[in-house]
Amino acid sequence: MWYFGPVRSSQRLIAKQIFTGHTWVHDAELFISEGRVEAILPTTEPAQFDMLVPSFIDIQIYGAFGRLFSVFPDTSSIEALYRYCQEGGASFFLPTIATNSRQVVSEAIRAVREYWQEGGQGCLGLHLEGPWLAPEKRGAHAESLLHVPDVKEVTDLLEEGGDVIKLITLAPDICDREVMALIASRGIKLSIGHSNASFEQATASFQENISLATHLFNAMSPMQHRSPGVVGAILASDTVMASIIPDGYHVDWPVIEIAKKIMGDRLFVITDAVTETDQGPYLHQLVADRYETKGTLSGSSLTMLRAFNNLIRFCKIDIDEALRMCSLYPARALGLDQQLGQLSPGGNAHFIALTQKDQLYTLTELSL
Repeated sequence: MWYFGPVRSSQRLIAKQIFTGHTWVHDAELFISEGRVEAILPTTEPAQFDMLVPSFIDIQIYGAFGRLFSVFPDTSSIEALYRYCQEGGASFFLPTIATNSRQVVSEAIRAVREYWQEGGQGCLGLHLEGPWLAPEKRGAHAESLLHVPDVKEVTDLLEEGGDVIKLITLAPDICDREVMALIASRGIKLSIGHSNASFEQATASFQENISLATHLFNAMSPMQHRSPGVVGAILASDTVMASIIPDGYHVDWPVIEIAKKIMGDRLFVITDAVTETDQGPYLHQLVADRYETKGTLSGSSLTMLRAFNNLIRFCKIDIDEALRMCSLYPARALGLDQQLGQLSPGGNAHFIALTQKDQLYTLTELSL
């Protein structure tokens, strides 16, 4: 099996390299006790593994194995998502609902809550992408379901699912300041996305309640030399973090490389992964190795492991930063980087073992 932690009993693992999330420790032992890292110490004993690294985190994924979460909003779909994430090296994820009916959102909230009650692993909560998005930048989102929210709608949603919803992607050019402040007051992260905001509008929202941006470059006003738009505002910010989809379709490789040089530790990875479905408003169909709905690019077929490899192979990003973009930085985006995304004494012991072969990193099976 692939191991994602936590270890319930005491374990001692030896690797040629251990990445803490900040630095490499060579020829080292990882001591674990009751699910937490006890110590990382040098050793001269033979290594069991090539490298141990923090497991990945995917905060935007819609479905897996034929079960799109918005079509099947139940615990079985979340379990399928968890299996899919595990196969790609991710131990934590946010099931995501694209613009949909309130009934579907309610069912998704209940499903996450039931999954937690049943002891389900990995699910950090719910990501709602829409329906408060700009029609001009809707992408594959169902236009008929997009709308401007009012305080009552938002209040009702927070009363129903404020404990489950962890992230909402919205357009600040559609949502007023009172609505965004209300959501943020519940500790829910706000991300700008599917927005036609001006540079000034986006920048103002960053100075208030928006700390993230959803799939940089996709479905947002572009950066032009006389109109810098949302993209320009994100790149110019010192604080806003942005997700990006490194599949070669959503964003060209050189553009990811450029964004990384500008944004540094503010850029992180999501898969945006969907699955084939013939029900609901999103009829995702696999085309080559991406998904389309009605001819519009609608999602990826990425795993986090493939995304990680793509960063190294095609974007000239070194392994240290590629690992952080898939683990530490997504954790930081959610305000969880003290608990997840790194291996440090006293912290959670969630990790994967990697082996490099033919210029690709693969998961190493572990039996613990």
